[in-house]
This record gives sequence, C-alpha cells and structure tokens, in this order.
Amino acid sequence: MSWIQKLYETYDRCAGQPQFDNDPLMPVDHAEQQVHIEITLSGTGKFRAASVVSKETTFIPATEESAGRTSAPVAHALADKLEYIAPGRNGSPVLEELVETEVSVKPGKKEKKEKEATVPPHTLYLEQLRRWVTSDPDPHVEAVLRYVEGETIIADLLQSHVLHADAAGNLLTQWQTSGAPPALFKVLTATAGERNQRAAVVRWVVELSDPRGDARLWKNPNVQRNWQRFVAKHAKEVTLCMVTGETLAPATNHPKRLRHGADGAKLISSNDSCGYTFRGRFELAEHVYGIGSSTTQKAHSALRWLLARQGYKNGDQAIVAWAVSGNPVPKVIAGSDELHPINNEAGANGSSVSENNAPTHAVPVRYKGDAGQLFAKQMNSLIRGYEAKLVKREDIVVMALDSATKGRLAITFYRELEQSEFLDRIKSWHEGGAWQQNLAWDRKFYGTPAPADIARTAYGRQVKGKKPSKLLLATVERLLPCIVDGQLFPRDLVRNCVERTTRRSGLKRTKSGYEEEFEFCLGVTCSVLKQSRPKERYSMSLDEGRKTRSYLYGRLLAVAENIERFSLDDAHETRETSAGRYMQRFSDHPFETWLLISKSLKPYETRLRSKESTVGFLMSRQRLIGQIADLFQTEDFIKQGRLDGEFLLGYYCQRQRLTTKSSPPLSTPQNIEVEGENE
Repeated sequence: MSWIQKLYETYDRCAGQPQFDNDPLMPVDHAEQQVHIEITLSGTGKFRAASVVSKETTFIPATEESAGRTSAPVAHALADKLEYIAPGRNGSPVLEELVETEVSVKPGKKEKKEKEATVPPHTLYLEQLRRWVTSDPDPHVEAVLRYVEGETIIADLLQSHVLHADAAGNLLTQWQTSGAPPALFKVLTATAGERNQRAAVVRWVVELSDPRGDARLWKNPNVQRNWQRFVAKHAKEVTLCMVTGETLAPATNHPKRLRHGADGAKLISSNDSCGYTFRGRFELAEHVYGIGSSTTQKAHSALRWLLARQGYKNGDQAIVAWAVSGNPVPKVIAGSDELHPINNEAGANGSSVSENNAPTHAVPVRYKGDAGQLFAKQMNSLIRGYEAKLVKREDIVVMALDSATKGRLAITFYRELEQSEFLDRIKSWHEGGAWQQNLAWDRKFYGTPAPADIARTAYGRQVKGKKPSKLLLATVERLLPCIVDGQLFPRDLVRNCVERTTRRSGLKRTKSGYEEEFEFCLGVTCSVLKQSRPKERYSMSLDEGRKTRSYLYGRLLAVAENIERFSLDDAHETRETSAGRYMQRFSDHPFETWLLISKSLKPYETRLRSKESTVGFLMSRQRLIGQIADLFQTEDFIKQGRLDGEFLLGYYCQRQRLTTKSSPPLSTPQNIEVEGENE
C-alpha cells in the first residue's frame, strides 16, 4: 500500500494550491468527463442559451458507482448524457426499458446475461437530483432541477440549433445534407458511422440574480462541497481505512481512466466473485484490503493528474516521477535535450521563485574547449536548481504502469528515494552517457539520448510503426532501473547497438546521400558504450593518449574515410566511401580489411596529389596515419580477432577532429552553443 499512501499524501499537499490553479486536481466524489453541450439557465430554472463545447474535459459530480459505470444505467449528479437528463428517446416519457444485466447463477460457474426491467436513466437522474436538493439545498442545483422537471430540454436544444432532427422529429444519426456538418456532429464520436446525439454530455451555467460563486457549476466550490456532503451523508456503512487509519465509507468500485479518457484498466479491482479471484485465501473482496472511498479517489486522482502533467506515456506504458510536495523534478524517461531548467512557477508553499534561486534559460554563449566539461557544468547548474526547490530529505517516487489486458493495470516498477539520491542518479545517468547526438536535423545536442532512442538504435525496424511495439516498451522498462537504481547497462543492448551501427550500408540515407540513420545510431551507440563502461572515463573530445587497439583502429578508419570523402567531394561525387562499405568487415577483421581499404585509397591519393591545392591536405592525413600507427603496442596492429565497440568511439572522435566548420552547432540542455576544438 506504499504507492497509494504516497499518492494520497500528494493529493492532500497539492489540492487547492494556487500554483496549480490552471491545472487543478479533481475534487473528491467527481469524475472527469468530456462535455459536448453547455446550457445556460436563469436562477429560476428558465432556459436562456445553449452552445456546443469543443471537446472540453470537465470535472462533474459523480458517485462511486456512476464514475465506474459500464452498460448498466447509473446517473451522475448534474452533468450527464442527454439520455439521462431528457426523458424518452426523443423527448417523450417512457416507463421502463429492457436492458441487459449480468446475473450470477451458481458459484464457480460462468455468469449469464438475461433481460431484466430496470429503471430508465432519466428517472435515475431525477430521483438522485431531488434527493440532493432535499438533503442539501443549493440555488444552482434547484434551478437545474426545475428546468429538467419541465421536460423541454430536447425542444430547447432543437430550437437553438444545437440538436438536429428530421421532419418526423427523430434525432439524426448521420448528416447527409450537403455542406459542412453541424458543430455537435464534429465533436461526437461515431459508432459504425453513426453519431448518437442523445450521448452528448451536458453541463450547466446558472446565472443567479444574487451571484453565489462561479455561475459555471463545474467550477463552483460551493456546489462541489455541497455534493460531497450529500454523498457522505448517504454512505451506507463505514470501516477502517488501512491507508489513513480513519473510519471511512469503504471503496467498492475503484477509479479507472488513469492514462487517458478511454482507459478502462484498473489498478484495484475485485468485480468477479467466482473462479480464482481470491485463490482460497479469503471469502470476500473486503477481506483482502480496506480502503476508504475518499482515499482511493484522492490517490487515483493524484496519479491521473501526475501522468497528464509530467508523465511519460507510450501506448499502454506510463512512467512518472514526482515529489510528494508537488515541487518540480527532472523527467526520468527523457533525453538530455528534454531536461529544462525550472521556470518561475510558484513553489508548493505558494511563493514564487525568483531568478536568484532558480536557473532560467541562459542566453546562448560561445564556448571553446571540451564540450564534456561544459555539459557537466550546465548539468550541475540544472540539478542545483531542482535542489533549491525541493525540501531537504523530501521523498521522490518513481512509478511505472502497464497493462496486459484492457481491464487490469499493473505497477511494473516502483521506487521511493530521497531527493538528493534521486537527483544524483539523474545527474549520473546524463553525465555517464553524455555524447554528441545527431538524432534529427532539428535535434542535435550534447548529452544522453532518451531510452526510446536507444531502443530504436538497438532494434531498428522492429520497434518502428504506428503503435509502440512490445520490444520498445520492454526496452524502456529495462533501462528504468539503470536510471533510477544505477544498475549496469544491459550488455545485449550494447552489443545490438554496436552491431547495427557497424552494418552501415544497410542504414537509411537521404536522397542527397546523407547517412541520416547512421548518424543517429552512431551518436546513440557512443553514448551507450560510454554509459556501459563508467570506469574508462571516455571523453567526448579526441583522446590522443589512448592506445587501445580498438580505439586506434577506429581513428585509422576515420582518417581513411576523410581522405576518400574529400576527394569525392572535390569531384562532386556522393557515392559511399570504402570505409563505409567495409565498416562491418573492418570490425571483424581489422588488419586484413585495413590493407584492403589502403589499396582502395590509392586512386584518390593519386587524384589529390595531382592538384597543388590538395597536396597539403593529403600529406597531413598521411602523416596522421603514420602517427596513429606508431601508437599501436607490439603486434596489436596485426593481431587477429574482432574489435570491440570502442573502435566507434575512436572513429567518432577522430572524425569530429577532422570535421570542417560547416557542421551545424550542437546545444546543451540549456541551449548553449558549443564550438568544437577544431574551430
């Protein structure tokens, strides 16, 4: 129950705080609903106006049963579908309707569906509204009740051209007239090509002659508190809540719609009383746990709010990190370019944060020298900004959710850390894999790529597609302990990244010949290699003192490619270089392949030697090859055996040293441009 306790505390500490006014937490005994129609009434319940709402989510009063309703009719309190608010199918009253309900036959056997007569939805809505007005009178609610009892809502909406009917008075399900469809048809969801206008959800504006709070009832705190008192009065029983230790009305139907509005999966559910639900340990679901209705609502509302506000969502997978106080924390599943300094948002105590105690986006400056040192400096500044906002020894929670079926949601990862430990882990992750990334033409930065980018590098087409693949979700989940717990990077991911990057010829190119996918994979793979070998302390700049066999061979490959590419560019040719074609073979058999590449360079060297303007370039590159060859240890140069992934680091660093100034500038997490050593 630790997770629900932390979420409950988060709700109590964040609800009603002024810094969250634009993104409030949902009140207790309310549900989140997409609304389609807004009706304005006078204080006496007279119709004034109506309009279509463009897919706006609203907090509406609801019971525990109505918030989790499925096919069986259960009414919300104020805002609801037209089939609940208006009588009959097109406005005429009906006494009863036949609906399918589930009836249990015998324990241990499957339940079957039978036709039973139930109370119409409109009757359920009216009865509940009348009980509310009788128990806890409120002028806003009384006005709505008077209007609904008049049974003119369908006629009023038709007259206002919000609803649309045919000549016989039946509500249209399809718009077949020429011209653009009406506003309501644009916001209603189609089922089998038809739109049910009676499924439109209505909310209310009540304009009293003597205003008492906001006329918009979904934003009126008095109406919200009035409804909460009504629900508390009519609680059938109370029991001990194992989370708060208080005596509360027990929860029997826990909230859903955590990840998005159509999410039917639940974290806590016990709606089936047969089969292997309790596996012989308990007789009733209530014996398994005891959670108060308000407790579970607060916890689930806090989780829904956190996921929407700062969570990472990819298909069914959702990951979020938060401080119990609501103070900002760095994103867990993010690349270094997605980390941003704290803005001037008010703190949890309502006080604003000035520029003196929280960093803001820095003005771009030019920097010459080691980009790795600059990145570390900016990362330290960013982390200090978060430390200034968080309370000392404050709890940070990291939680991952996923669902195997549509109805069940599981917590796949859960950690509680102190703020200092959490920030150290985030800093260590981003500094540990800091490298120059070229993920897209508009996404070039110094830092660590996001876990999803690592998955795309390791598996390529296997994780691509419109829907996130299971392999992508599994990879992100595997990397989460590396980020939060500081665990070692998975070796198979490192191997996959290296092998796919060295298969350079099979990677995607642009029409102009630019190796787009190779550049993406190369930067990510170098970051992964650095992350997986923390003791090596690789630098983003060229390490001329490193004499390992793989690193030196990578440098040789970069120089050979530079010579051939220079010659091809001079002749206005865009074809692939020999170094690119032989990269995979080079990693397996470096000495034999180097001899092959050296022979293939002869025509280009001859071409460069024939021009006075390029002789100096060729001599400098040949001299560099000799210097690198002299760094090899005895017999390492002719030694048999494949290279490890370190050769890509040597290749990248040497290539960057030889790169011209035409390369686009990269940026740090705070948009600080960096000039490389070659500039």
